[in-house]
Amino acid sequence: MKSTRERILQTLLNNPKSTINDLANSVGINAISVRHHLNSMLADGLVTSEEERHGVGRPRLVYYLTDEGLERFPTRYFRLANRLLDQLKGALPASAIESLFSTMATELAEEHARQTKNMSFEEKLNFLKKLLAEEGFIVEWEKIGEDYHIREITCPYLQVGQEHPQVCLVDQTLISMVLSIPAQKISCVLSGDNHCTYVVPMSREVELVHE
Repeated sequence: MKSTRERILQTLLNNPKSTINDLANSVGINAISVRHHLNSMLADGLVTSEEERHGVGRPRLVYYLTDEGLERFPTRYFRLANRLLDQLKGALPASAIESLFSTMATELAEEHARQTKNMSFEEKLNFLKKLLAEEGFIVEWEKIGEDYHIREITCPYLQVGQEHPQVCLVDQTLISMVLSIPAQKISCVLSGDNHCTYVVPMSREVELVHE
């Protein structure tokens, strides 16, 4: 039988950005006990938290797994993915590998093209957020000045990306295709930043980051 700590971690894996009350209801213990376990896991670097606005009133505190927390779960498929990509890189030129990742994202965006056809730009951003969540990302966006910043809080490709950074073309291409504007990367976890951040420039060019 799983311990309470393991059940909380499993719940956060299945339901990122949960509140203490969400976790208490899912795990079946009181909120005080959940808070005690979360404080321990925060200290261990397994979870992190942030404030999230939810309608009118004070923002609520939500919790989600860190990359270290995600690594607690079986990830042998990363090994398979890395081995497959190693083989592909040995057989194909770099441009073909990049094209492969871009094509994957393009096909995914095209599957949803009809749904986004008549959406406003911010409706597309919210749709993109849900679409990326289905792929394993936790994403937030905000408008800064005239431009839109898209921040990836967690990335399901991180471990593969450390060996094969071309995989980043998947989310970058998907963002650009759904929004119909090229997304420009200004920070990247593979370069030592806390998050990958893309800017959709509505008014000007921005300084890019290169892996």
